[in-house]
Amino acid sequence: MSTRTHAATRRPATRRRSPATRRAVRRRRLRLGVGVAVVALVALLVSRPSLHDAVQEIALPLRHEDIIRQQAADKDLDPALIAAVIYAESRFRDGQRSAAGAEGLMQITPRTAHEIARKSGGTAFTTGDLATPQVNISYGAWYLRYLMGRYAANRTFALAAYNAGEGNVDRWIDRARQRNAELTIAAIPFAETRNYVRRVLDAREQYRASYADELGY
Repeated sequence: MSTRTHAATRRPATRRRSPATRRAVRRRRLRLGVGVAVVALVALLVSRPSLHDAVQEIALPLRHEDIIRQQAADKDLDPALIAAVIYAESRFRDGQRSAAGAEGLMQITPRTAHEIARKSGGTAFTTGDLATPQVNISYGAWYLRYLMGRYAANRTFALAAYNAGEGNVDRWIDRARQRNAELTIAAIPFAETRNYVRRVLDAREQYRASYADELGY
């Protein structure tokens, strides 16, 4: 019997991959896994609208829409604008308090709230009432309406004043007019206020598009 080994039965020597090759393989597998997960998530969102709504609710929350609709109608305001201000101020989280002492959903300072109470006839108001959504949204909407009237329905000026105060906005407008400069969002001297106005206006459009039924459009 022959002791020779047939070539077809020999096992080829195993070639070890270099570390760089193994890392490249792992990266390709990771990218493939992420791609599969994204496709699966998209398919799930398309097939289950309720889950899509839940994801939207996390990204763009909405609460107290009944109060928002009522206050918008009472104060002649766009309900999406009120919702957008609440989103920018507190992301609809109750009980928020800023370092400056602003409180509640629309982040109203006690000083401003007492002034609103005086002007609107809220004789029974106490600072603790700002924790109540009905009172907080009502006072925030009142202040928005006041600012819209003060600045001739200019949303940019009104929102800038809501964030930075009327005095700062008045000085900004005066300086811009003295230089014959454009009164645009980009010209607002405070970066925080510029970003705030843009954030609110962008959120307003999103609320109008995403919550038309809830906000009464």
